[in-house]
Amino acid sequence: MSSSASSARHINPPELVTPPGYSHVVEVGPGRTIYTSGQISIDAKGNVVGVGDMRAQVEQVFTNVRAALAAAGTDFGHVIKLTIFMTDVRPETLTVFREVRDRYIDVGRAPASSLVQVFRLVRPELLVEMEAIAYVP
Repeated sequence: MSSSASSARHINPPELVTPPGYSHVVEVGPGRTIYTSGQISIDAKGNVVGVGDMRAQVEQVFTNVRAALAAAGTDFGHVIKLTIFMTDVRPETLTVFREVRDRYIDVGRAPASSLVQVFRLVRPELLVEMEAIAYVP
């Protein structure tokens, strides 16, 4: 993982609770902004990875986002915003998600983040989808 974008400022205002694993605000200066589409647990051949297995699906989603970022010449060190859609948000599924996520991001300079529980994703066997915004100075 490379260091976070040098012109990005991660802010956690004292008026807001200190967040676990994300920043409330990320401010960026001039540079390139990269937006990924929502990535799901589908491999390069179009197969669903980890049917019924949250950990396997989250791993594949992060693998796919990493590949999308690399195609734009960047990595998770430059991600400033994650949006996550999950079909099952319970303490145990959040724990799994956070364990995988924390291997990919710099938790000391965590991206802004939103997690939304949804009824279902584009295919019924999918449990999680994630999109990322990266900033490259």
